[in-house]
Amino acid sequence: MLLMRIAAYFTEALADRILKSWPGIHKALNSTRMTLISEEIIVQKLFYELFPFLKLAFILTNQAIVEAMEGEKMIHIIDLNTAEPAQWIALFQVLSARSEGPPHLRITSVHQKKEILDQIAHKLIEEAEKLDIPFQFNPIVSKLEHLDFDKLRVKTGEALAISSILQLHSCLAFDNEAMQRKPPLLLNGANRIHLQRVLPMSQSTLGGLVEKDMVNSYSPSPDSTSSPLSLTTSNWMNMDKFLNALRGLSPKVVVITEQDSNHNGLTMMERLLESLYTYAALFDCLESTVSRTSLERLRVEKMLFGEEIENIIACEGSERKERHEKLDKWFKRFELAGFGNVPLSYCGKLQASRFLQNCGCEGYRMREENGCVLICWQDRSLFSVSAWRSMN
Repeated sequence: MLLMRIAAYFTEALADRILKSWPGIHKALNSTRMTLISEEIIVQKLFYELFPFLKLAFILTNQAIVEAMEGEKMIHIIDLNTAEPAQWIALFQVLSARSEGPPHLRITSVHQKKEILDQIAHKLIEEAEKLDIPFQFNPIVSKLEHLDFDKLRVKTGEALAISSILQLHSCLAFDNEAMQRKPPLLLNGANRIHLQRVLPMSQSTLGGLVEKDMVNSYSPSPDSTSSPLSLTTSNWMNMDKFLNALRGLSPKVVVITEQDSNHNGLTMMERLLESLYTYAALFDCLESTVSRTSLERLRVEKMLFGEEIENIIACEGSERKERHEKLDKWFKRFELAGFGNVPLSYCGKLQASRFLQNCGCEGYRMREENGCVLICWQDRSLFSVSAWRSMN
Protein backbone atom coordinates (compact mmCIF):
# COMPACT_ATOMS: atom_id res chain seq x y z
CA MET A 1 0.00 0.00 0.00
CA LEU A 2 2.80 2.42 0.91
CA LEU A 3 4.66 1.66 -2.32
CA MET A 4 1.48 2.24 -4.31
CA ARG A 5 1.04 5.69 -2.73
CA ILE A 6 4.61 6.65 -3.56
CA ALA A 7 4.36 5.26 -7.10
CA ALA A 8 1.19 7.26 -7.73
CA TYR A 9 2.94 10.60 -7.12
CA PHE A 10 5.91 9.69 -9.31
CA THR A 11 3.60 8.47 -12.08
CA GLU A 12 1.70 11.76 -11.94
CA ALA A 13 4.96 13.70 -12.14
CA LEU A 14 6.20 11.70 -15.15
CA ALA A 15 2.85 12.08 -16.89
CA ASP A 16 2.89 15.82 -16.25
CA ARG A 17 6.37 16.06 -17.75
CA ILE A 18 5.16 14.36 -20.90
CA LEU A 19 2.00 16.50 -21.10
CA LYS A 20 4.20 19.59 -21.22
CA SER A 21 5.05 18.51 -24.76
CA TRP A 22 1.50 19.64 -25.58
CA PRO A 23 1.31 23.09 -23.92
CA GLY A 24 -2.34 23.66 -24.78
CA ILE A 25 -3.52 20.41 -23.19
CA HIS A 26 -1.24 20.88 -20.19
CA LYS A 27 -2.51 24.41 -19.58
CA ALA A 28 -6.14 23.32 -19.87
CA LEU A 29 -5.67 20.46 -17.40
CA ASN A 30 -3.85 22.66 -14.88
CA SER A 31 -5.85 25.87 -15.27
CA THR A 32 -7.79 25.29 -12.06
CA ARG A 33 -4.80 24.29 -9.92
CA MET A 34 -4.28 26.85 -7.18
CA THR A 35 -3.10 26.57 -3.62
CA LEU A 36 -4.85 28.93 -1.23
CA ILE A 37 -2.76 30.85 1.30
CA SER A 38 -4.71 29.21 4.13
CA GLU A 39 -3.93 25.73 2.74
CA GLU A 40 -0.23 26.57 2.39
CA ILE A 41 -0.11 27.70 6.02
CA ILE A 42 -1.91 24.53 7.14
CA VAL A 43 0.38 22.13 5.29
CA GLN A 44 3.53 23.89 6.54
CA LYS A 45 2.16 23.70 10.07
CA LEU A 46 1.44 19.99 9.61
CA PHE A 47 4.99 19.34 8.40
CA TYR A 48 6.24 21.10 11.53
CA GLU A 49 3.97 19.07 13.81
CA LEU A 50 4.20 15.60 12.23
CA PHE A 51 8.00 15.48 11.82
CA PRO A 52 10.87 16.46 14.13
CA PHE A 53 12.98 17.93 11.32
CA LEU A 54 12.06 21.61 11.68
CA LYS A 55 12.05 21.45 15.47
CA LEU A 56 15.60 20.06 15.44
CA ALA A 57 16.68 22.70 12.92
CA PHE A 58 15.19 25.44 15.13
CA ILE A 59 17.01 24.15 18.23
CA LEU A 60 20.38 24.00 16.45
CA THR A 61 19.89 27.33 14.66
CA ASN A 62 18.80 29.21 17.76
CA GLN A 63 21.66 27.86 19.86
CA ALA A 64 24.18 28.89 17.18
CA ILE A 65 22.67 32.38 17.13
CA VAL A 66 22.61 32.68 20.94
CA GLU A 67 26.28 31.71 21.16
CA ALA A 68 27.32 34.08 18.37
CA MET A 69 25.35 36.95 19.96
CA GLU A 70 26.64 36.56 23.50
CA GLY A 71 26.96 40.01 25.10
CA GLU A 72 25.46 41.86 22.10
CA LYS A 73 22.95 44.61 22.92
CA MET A 74 21.56 45.16 19.41
CA ILE A 75 20.77 42.05 17.39
CA HIS A 76 19.42 41.86 13.85
CA ILE A 77 18.25 38.51 12.47
CA ILE A 78 17.50 38.06 8.78
CA ASP A 79 15.14 35.12 8.22
CA LEU A 80 15.24 34.11 4.55
CA ASN A 81 12.15 31.92 4.76
CA THR A 82 9.73 32.89 7.50
CA ALA A 83 6.98 30.30 7.78
CA GLU A 84 6.81 29.13 11.40
CA PRO A 85 6.94 31.64 14.31
CA ALA A 86 7.79 28.91 16.84
CA GLN A 87 11.51 29.25 16.03
CA TRP A 88 11.70 32.90 17.04
CA ILE A 89 9.29 32.58 19.98
CA ALA A 90 11.70 30.02 21.47
CA LEU A 91 14.60 32.41 20.85
CA PHE A 92 12.69 35.26 22.53
CA GLN A 93 12.37 33.15 25.65
CA VAL A 94 16.11 32.47 25.79
CA LEU A 95 17.06 36.10 25.16
CA SER A 96 14.60 37.40 27.75
CA ALA A 97 16.32 35.28 30.42
CA ARG A 98 19.79 36.81 29.88
CA SER A 99 21.32 38.05 33.12
CA GLU A 100 22.11 41.45 31.56
CA GLY A 101 18.57 41.73 30.22
CA PRO A 102 17.19 41.19 26.71
CA PRO A 103 18.83 42.90 23.73
CA HIS A 104 17.16 45.24 21.26
CA LEU A 105 16.03 42.72 18.65
CA ARG A 106 15.06 43.24 15.04
CA ILE A 107 13.92 40.46 12.73
CA THR A 108 13.79 40.99 8.97
CA SER A 109 11.59 38.30 7.41
CA VAL A 110 11.48 37.42 3.73
CA HIS A 111 8.51 35.64 2.18
CA GLN A 112 6.69 35.93 -1.12
CA LYS A 113 3.24 35.95 0.54
CA LYS A 114 2.24 39.11 2.44
CA GLU A 115 -0.53 37.26 4.28
CA ILE A 116 1.97 34.89 5.85
CA LEU A 117 4.26 37.73 6.90
CA ASP A 118 1.29 39.53 8.48
CA GLN A 119 0.45 36.48 10.58
CA ILE A 120 4.07 36.00 11.65
CA ALA A 121 4.37 39.67 12.57
CA HIS A 122 1.26 39.56 14.77
CA LYS A 123 2.47 36.51 16.72
CA LEU A 124 6.02 37.75 17.21
CA ILE A 125 5.05 41.27 18.27
CA GLU A 126 2.56 39.83 20.73
CA GLU A 127 5.18 37.48 22.23
CA ALA A 128 7.83 40.22 22.44
CA GLU A 129 5.40 42.41 24.38
CA LYS A 130 4.70 39.58 26.84
CA LEU A 131 8.42 39.10 27.48
CA ASP A 132 9.19 42.84 27.48
CA ILE A 133 11.74 42.55 24.67
CA PRO A 134 12.43 45.70 22.60
CA PHE A 135 11.46 44.36 19.18
CA GLN A 136 11.02 45.49 15.58
CA PHE A 137 9.69 43.43 12.70
CA ASN A 138 10.72 44.25 9.13
CA PRO A 139 8.68 42.28 6.54
CA ILE A 140 9.92 41.95 2.96
CA VAL A 141 7.53 40.54 0.38
CA SER A 142 9.81 38.94 -2.19
CA LYS A 143 11.01 35.72 -3.72
CA LEU A 144 14.50 34.95 -2.52
CA GLU A 145 16.03 35.11 -5.99
CA HIS A 146 14.59 38.62 -6.45
CA LEU A 147 15.60 39.92 -3.02
CA ASP A 148 16.66 43.59 -2.90
CA PHE A 149 19.43 43.64 -0.32
CA ASP A 150 18.93 47.36 0.33
CA LYS A 151 15.56 46.51 1.91
CA LEU A 152 17.29 44.43 4.58
CA ARG A 153 18.30 47.70 6.30
CA VAL A 154 21.41 46.38 7.97
CA LYS A 155 22.69 49.13 10.29
CA THR A 156 26.08 49.91 11.76
CA GLY A 157 26.36 48.72 15.33
CA GLU A 158 23.99 45.75 14.91
CA ALA A 159 25.19 42.21 15.37
CA LEU A 160 23.81 40.32 12.39
CA ALA A 161 22.67 36.70 12.13
CA ILE A 162 21.13 35.07 9.05
CA SER A 163 18.86 32.00 9.07
CA SER A 164 17.65 30.02 6.08
CA ILE A 165 15.37 27.03 6.61
CA LEU A 166 14.76 24.91 3.47
CA GLN A 167 14.96 27.92 1.17
CA LEU A 168 18.43 28.60 -0.23
CA HIS A 169 18.21 25.79 -2.81
CA SER A 170 15.51 27.72 -4.70
CA CYS A 171 18.19 30.18 -5.87
CA LEU A 172 19.83 27.39 -7.89
CA ALA A 173 17.16 27.50 -10.60
CA PHE A 174 18.35 28.15 -14.16
CA ASP A 175 17.61 31.50 -15.70
CA ASN A 176 15.82 31.61 -19.05
CA GLU A 177 19.02 31.87 -21.08
CA ALA A 178 20.57 28.76 -19.56
CA MET A 179 17.27 26.92 -19.90
CA GLN A 180 17.36 27.36 -23.67
CA ARG A 181 20.78 25.68 -24.00
CA LYS A 182 19.99 21.98 -24.35
CA PRO A 183 22.82 19.72 -25.53
CA PRO A 184 21.77 16.26 -26.65
CA LEU A 185 21.71 13.37 -24.21
CA LEU A 186 22.71 9.82 -24.98
CA LEU A 187 21.53 7.46 -22.26
CA ASN A 188 24.36 5.21 -21.19
CA GLY A 189 23.81 1.55 -20.49
CA ALA A 190 23.51 1.94 -16.72
CA ASN A 191 20.89 4.67 -16.95
CA ARG A 192 18.96 2.74 -19.56
CA ILE A 193 18.89 -0.34 -17.33
CA HIS A 194 17.71 1.75 -14.37
CA LEU A 195 14.97 3.31 -16.46
CA GLN A 196 13.85 -0.09 -17.67
CA ARG A 197 13.52 -1.23 -14.07
CA VAL A 198 11.24 1.70 -13.31
CA LEU A 199 9.08 1.60 -16.46
CA PRO A 200 8.89 -0.67 -19.53
CA MET A 201 10.54 0.67 -22.68
CA SER A 202 8.10 1.13 -25.50
CA GLN A 203 7.27 4.32 -27.38
CA SER A 204 3.60 3.65 -26.66
CA THR A 205 4.19 3.45 -22.90
CA LEU A 206 4.91 6.08 -20.31
CA GLY A 207 8.46 4.76 -19.96
CA GLY A 208 9.16 5.12 -23.65
CA LEU A 209 7.77 8.62 -23.75
CA VAL A 210 9.91 9.57 -20.76
CA GLU A 211 13.08 8.34 -22.46
CA LYS A 212 12.13 10.21 -25.62
CA ASP A 213 11.49 13.33 -23.57
CA MET A 214 14.88 12.98 -21.86
CA VAL A 215 16.68 12.84 -25.19
CA ASN A 216 14.76 15.79 -26.66
CA SER A 217 14.61 18.15 -23.70
CA TYR A 218 17.64 17.36 -21.57
CA SER A 219 18.83 20.28 -19.46
CA PRO A 220 22.12 19.86 -17.60
CA SER A 221 23.00 20.75 -14.05
CA PRO A 222 25.53 23.54 -13.53
CA ASP A 223 27.26 21.48 -10.88
CA SER A 224 28.34 18.65 -13.12
CA THR A 225 31.97 18.80 -14.22
CA SER A 226 31.00 16.94 -17.40
CA SER A 227 28.40 19.55 -18.34
CA PRO A 228 29.42 21.99 -21.10
CA LEU A 229 27.86 24.74 -18.97
CA SER A 230 29.91 23.68 -15.91
CA LEU A 231 30.55 26.57 -13.51
CA THR A 232 30.02 29.30 -16.10
CA THR A 233 26.22 29.21 -16.12
CA SER A 234 24.34 32.18 -14.79
CA ASN A 235 22.66 29.68 -12.44
CA TRP A 236 25.89 29.08 -10.55
CA MET A 237 26.86 32.75 -10.81
CA ASN A 238 23.49 33.82 -9.40
CA MET A 239 24.06 31.69 -6.32
CA ASP A 240 27.66 32.86 -6.13
CA LYS A 241 26.54 36.49 -6.20
CA PHE A 242 23.82 35.83 -3.64
CA LEU A 243 26.25 34.25 -1.18
CA ASN A 244 28.77 37.03 -1.79
CA ALA A 245 26.04 39.56 -1.05
CA LEU A 246 25.29 37.76 2.22
CA ARG A 247 28.98 37.81 3.12
CA GLY A 248 29.08 41.51 2.30
CA LEU A 249 26.60 42.10 5.12
CA SER A 250 29.30 40.85 7.57
CA PRO A 251 27.08 38.48 9.56
CA LYS A 252 28.45 36.99 12.78
CA VAL A 253 26.75 33.71 11.88
CA VAL A 254 24.76 32.22 9.01
CA VAL A 255 22.83 29.02 9.76
CA ILE A 256 21.50 26.95 6.88
CA THR A 257 19.09 24.01 6.89
CA GLU A 258 18.62 22.16 3.62
CA GLN A 259 17.26 18.84 2.44
CA ASP A 260 20.29 16.56 2.14
CA SER A 261 19.54 15.02 -1.25
CA ASN A 262 20.94 15.18 -4.76
CA HIS A 263 17.86 16.46 -6.59
CA ASN A 264 19.84 18.85 -8.77
CA GLY A 265 21.58 16.14 -10.76
CA LEU A 266 22.85 16.12 -14.31
CA THR A 267 19.86 14.25 -15.73
CA MET A 268 16.20 13.75 -14.98
CA MET A 269 17.05 10.06 -14.49
CA GLU A 270 19.45 10.92 -11.66
CA ARG A 271 16.82 13.10 -10.03
CA LEU A 272 14.18 10.41 -10.42
CA LEU A 273 16.28 7.71 -8.78
CA GLU A 274 17.55 9.94 -5.96
CA SER A 275 14.11 11.35 -5.18
CA LEU A 276 12.63 7.84 -5.08
CA TYR A 277 14.93 7.01 -2.17
CA THR A 278 14.39 10.34 -0.41
CA TYR A 279 10.61 10.42 -0.59
CA ALA A 280 10.31 6.71 0.19
CA ALA A 281 12.09 7.54 3.47
CA LEU A 282 9.80 10.52 4.13
CA PHE A 283 6.69 8.45 3.40
CA ASP A 284 8.09 5.78 5.73
CA CYS A 285 8.37 8.44 8.47
CA LEU A 286 4.68 9.19 8.04
CA GLU A 287 3.83 5.49 7.97
CA SER A 288 5.48 5.00 11.35
CA THR A 289 3.60 7.77 13.14
CA VAL A 290 0.37 8.68 11.30
CA SER A 291 -2.64 6.59 10.30
CA ARG A 292 -3.01 5.89 6.57
CA THR A 293 -6.55 7.27 6.70
CA SER A 294 -5.47 10.54 8.32
CA LEU A 295 -6.55 13.67 6.45
CA GLU A 296 -3.47 15.47 7.79
CA ARG A 297 -1.23 12.79 6.31
CA LEU A 298 -2.97 13.04 2.93
CA ARG A 299 -2.48 16.81 2.90
CA VAL A 300 1.25 16.51 3.59
CA GLU A 301 1.67 13.76 1.00
CA LYS A 302 -0.24 15.58 -1.74
CA MET A 303 0.33 19.28 -1.09
CA LEU A 304 3.93 19.10 0.08
CA PHE A 305 5.72 15.92 -1.00
CA GLY A 306 3.63 15.44 -4.14
CA GLU A 307 4.28 19.04 -5.26
CA GLU A 308 8.00 18.68 -4.60
CA ILE A 309 8.19 15.40 -6.53
CA GLU A 310 6.38 16.96 -9.47
CA ASN A 311 8.73 19.95 -9.48
CA ILE A 312 11.84 17.75 -9.35
CA ILE A 313 10.67 15.40 -12.12
CA ALA A 314 8.36 17.42 -14.38
CA CYS A 315 10.03 20.84 -14.42
CA GLU A 316 13.19 22.22 -15.98
CA GLY A 317 14.91 25.58 -16.13
CA SER A 318 13.66 28.37 -13.90
CA GLU A 319 10.46 26.41 -13.12
CA ARG A 320 12.43 23.76 -11.22
CA LYS A 321 12.89 25.24 -7.76
CA GLU A 322 13.35 22.05 -5.73
CA ARG A 323 17.09 21.72 -6.41
CA HIS A 324 18.14 20.08 -3.16
CA GLU A 325 21.82 19.26 -2.79
CA LYS A 326 24.05 17.28 -0.45
CA LEU A 327 26.02 18.89 2.35
CA ASP A 328 29.37 18.56 0.57
CA LYS A 329 28.15 20.77 -2.27
CA TRP A 330 26.97 23.44 0.15
CA PHE A 331 30.43 23.31 1.73
CA LYS A 332 32.03 24.07 -1.63
CA ARG A 333 29.60 26.90 -2.39
CA PHE A 334 30.07 28.62 0.96
CA GLU A 335 33.83 28.23 0.98
CA LEU A 336 34.10 29.66 -2.55
CA ALA A 337 32.00 32.62 -1.39
CA GLY A 338 34.43 33.38 1.44
CA PHE A 339 32.68 31.73 4.39
CA GLY A 340 34.26 29.51 7.02
CA ASN A 341 32.43 26.69 8.73
CA VAL A 342 31.41 27.19 12.36
CA PRO A 343 31.09 23.80 14.08
CA LEU A 344 27.75 23.42 15.84
CA SER A 345 28.31 23.40 19.59
CA TYR A 346 28.05 20.51 21.99
CA CYS A 347 25.29 22.36 23.84
CA GLY A 348 23.15 22.70 20.71
CA LYS A 349 23.67 19.08 19.70
CA LEU A 350 22.88 17.91 23.22
CA GLN A 351 19.59 19.85 23.23
CA ALA A 352 18.67 18.41 19.84
CA SER A 353 19.63 14.89 20.89
CA ARG A 354 17.50 15.07 24.04
CA PHE A 355 14.54 16.34 22.04
CA LEU A 356 14.93 13.50 19.56
CA GLN A 357 15.04 10.93 22.36
CA ASN A 358 11.76 12.28 23.70
CA CYS A 359 9.91 12.45 20.38
CA GLY A 360 8.79 8.83 20.71
CA CYS A 361 10.01 7.35 17.42
CA GLU A 362 13.14 5.24 17.23
CA GLY A 363 13.62 5.63 13.48
CA TYR A 364 15.03 9.16 13.70
CA ARG A 365 18.78 9.64 14.02
CA MET A 366 21.33 12.45 14.17
CA ARG A 367 24.93 12.26 13.10
CA GLU A 368 27.78 14.73 12.86
CA GLU A 369 29.72 15.49 9.70
CA ASN A 370 32.43 18.17 9.46
CA GLY A 371 31.00 20.13 12.37
CA CYS A 372 27.49 19.99 10.92
CA VAL A 373 24.48 17.86 11.81
CA LEU A 374 22.66 15.45 9.50
CA ILE A 375 19.11 14.52 10.52
CA CYS A 376 18.31 11.00 9.36
CA TRP A 377 15.54 8.47 9.06
CA GLN A 378 17.17 5.12 9.85
CA ASP A 379 20.52 5.34 8.02
CA ARG A 380 19.45 7.80 5.32
CA SER A 381 20.30 11.46 5.86
CA LEU A 382 17.38 13.72 4.94
CA PHE A 383 18.28 17.19 6.23
CA SER A 384 21.52 19.03 7.02
CA VAL A 385 22.14 21.92 9.41
CA SER A 386 25.35 23.93 9.05
CA ALA A 387 26.67 27.23 10.42
CA TRP A 388 29.02 29.70 8.74
CA ARG A 389 30.81 32.96 9.36
CA SER A 390 32.28 35.56 7.07
CA MET A 391 36.05 35.30 6.59
CA ASN A 392 36.40 39.07 6.01
